[in-house]
Amino acid sequence: MDKSINTKTVTAETAGQLGLLPEEFEMIRKFLGRTPNFTELSIYSVMWSEHCSYKNSIKWLKTLPRKGSQLLAEAGEENAGLVDLGDDLACAFKIESHNHPSALEPYQGAATGVGGINRDIFTMGARPVAQLNSLRFGNPKLERTKWLMKGVVKGIGDYGNAFGVPVVGGEVYFDNCYTTNPLVNAMSAGIVKKGNTISAISYGAGNPVFIVGSSTGKDGIHGATFASEDITEASADKIPAVQVGDPFQEKLLLEASLELSKTDALVGMQDMGAAGIACSTSEMSAKGKHGMIVHLDRVPMRQDNMQPFEILLSESQERMLVVAKKGSESEVMGIFEKWDLNCVRIGEVTEGDLLKYYFNGELVAEVPADSLVLGGGAPVYDREYREPEWYRDNMSFDIEDVKLPSDLVEVARFLLGSPNIASKRWVIEQYDTMVGTKNMTTNTVADSGVVNLKGTNKALALTVDCNSRYVDADPEKGAAIAVSESARNIVCSGGEPLAITNCLNFGNPYNPEVYWQFVGAIKGMSAACLKFNTPVTGGNVSFYNQATSGEKTEPVFPTPVIGMLGLLPDKKRLTGIGFKREGDVIYLIGGSRNDISSSEYLYSYHGVKRSPSPYFDLDEEYRMQEVVKLLIKEGIVCSAHDVSDGGLFVSLFESAKIAKKGFRVDTDIDFRKDAFLFGEAQGRVVVSVSPENQEKLAAILAQTDVDFTLLGEVGGDQAVIDGESFGRIADLDLLYENVIPSLMDDL
Repeated sequence: MDKSINTKTVTAETAGQLGLLPEEFEMIRKFLGRTPNFTELSIYSVMWSEHCSYKNSIKWLKTLPRKGSQLLAEAGEENAGLVDLGDDLACAFKIESHNHPSALEPYQGAATGVGGINRDIFTMGARPVAQLNSLRFGNPKLERTKWLMKGVVKGIGDYGNAFGVPVVGGEVYFDNCYTTNPLVNAMSAGIVKKGNTISAISYGAGNPVFIVGSSTGKDGIHGATFASEDITEASADKIPAVQVGDPFQEKLLLEASLELSKTDALVGMQDMGAAGIACSTSEMSAKGKHGMIVHLDRVPMRQDNMQPFEILLSESQERMLVVAKKGSESEVMGIFEKWDLNCVRIGEVTEGDLLKYYFNGELVAEVPADSLVLGGGAPVYDREYREPEWYRDNMSFDIEDVKLPSDLVEVARFLLGSPNIASKRWVIEQYDTMVGTKNMTTNTVADSGVVNLKGTNKALALTVDCNSRYVDADPEKGAAIAVSESARNIVCSGGEPLAITNCLNFGNPYNPEVYWQFVGAIKGMSAACLKFNTPVTGGNVSFYNQATSGEKTEPVFPTPVIGMLGLLPDKKRLTGIGFKREGDVIYLIGGSRNDISSSEYLYSYHGVKRSPSPYFDLDEEYRMQEVVKLLIKEGIVCSAHDVSDGGLFVSLFESAKIAKKGFRVDTDIDFRKDAFLFGEAQGRVVVSVSPENQEKLAAILAQTDVDFTLLGEVGGDQAVIDGESFGRIADLDLLYENVIPSLMDDL
């Protein structure tokens, strides 16, 4: 082993500086049978980081339901989940985080998050057809928050718009806990013919290994390690750990990759995301039970004097590793030359398990591929967890301690003016939602994004959901609610839930109370996924989402974002949220509760920050959703909209605003009026039906044990509740639409 490239003495202290624990340094020495050099240690530091190895989470991730007849690839088998859609089609979909990069350089951090998740899709041979995102920011009145939000939204918009994939859904939340550490989660879905997928695998001794796409620079070096540590006052010094993206290069890479996938030349292909060449060479080799020889000096570089460890760890964007069949070199190179992209043979596949990296003819690193990866030699930990004292305090909340406001019109206007409830049009208008002409919810606003599967009677339904306030109040119940709300949104749109991907955003796993939140969320997610038959196809764990200032460390709310895929078996069933006709009758499907726990109303209007999660019963939720499915299938309802953030009043308003059709409803005297209107008890959907279908609806519901309430009817131009006008829909809409623009225009 030649160690002249890196003369730095490698010790346990060196390992610690790279984020490795003392016991991990000893594990590496045992794997190698010697002390690693600096390049080798750098490879282990990124591959054994939480971001790549899931060493603090994999034990619990394995307990999630991961099997189902609809799955063509289980969690962890490929770059993304793969679900059978019928008609010889499959959907590849996945969600990932780019939180830490976005906290330092919001534009490039968010843009490269979009680029990375789309590459995960098309490296499987699927053409991306839809993007979604889940964004969390701090206090929107702060200049830093506005700067972050403007940068993130512009980064997502600029990259996605240029790449040419529509944004069909998403969510934006604000809370002080995200002020330093925002969350930027990006989801992508693509379509591929069954049998035409590409695997991230390497095998066949003598097969050539190519790096394709952009040149390699120093951007993103140790990005995976950076994503596996707290954000501190010194984090700004690590801006080089943030990658720089080029969406036009990615578009070329997409077309070249899909063209290559149609040939017989390809063995396997993987995106170079986190940990760059080190990750793709090790994961593909370990999966195929082969080794590789890689010549790092052959890698096309855009910066001079790059060291071997920098080339290996660079996270420069728009790059792939391709393993082709021997003898097909000219065919592969011809395809990428046609698309004006780099395609350089940097090595070959070998027998055995060793990865040998050379630089200018000298061996600079030699490591067993299996020792680097999840499921191989990467460490697995069982972390301590402990229920926090404040959890019991949450349970002591009593609604009777909250005085009923005398002016509920004021409360309603307050909620419509809350950034968490108000229109996100300022965000949406920066995204191209219509490119590709497949987005069916551009004109029909629905609870989920719906994407036309041209040439079939079907459509995809996609959503991202998580109310992190609920998860903070009760991790197990809150995560189950996130899955259930995702399913509810797909059902209300006319779809059938199929599977989920998740992005699990938490604080430091070494904190027992944070890890307790993580374990609880996994348990709740598991229960709900089993109930709805939506297995987990993969996703992302993002720990260390917290801010450290001096001696004080504040984690973000536990935020397990659920990305759910559903299918409309008949796209004619697409159901929007908007009221359609004067005189249509409004019903609430599901039971009301005397509950305001963890609602936006309680949290923001009353300032009560600690309470339980809202009322939720998984069995009731499931039965209610089955009824809504049936009502839509039978063509009985004109609109369907779930009750979630802001409660029943906000749902009614959002249904009314679409066509500016007012409503006249009455509250139920069995419940406090604020709970009935603004409480966020789960398992409820607002539907409108034509008068002639009332009897059909009543007949179906009478055969179930699902509660339902006649609320009132569509009519007029005002929101009228118990005979009192809460305002003209047009005026309320003006308030609702102008909140975010007014805040952002202040910058």
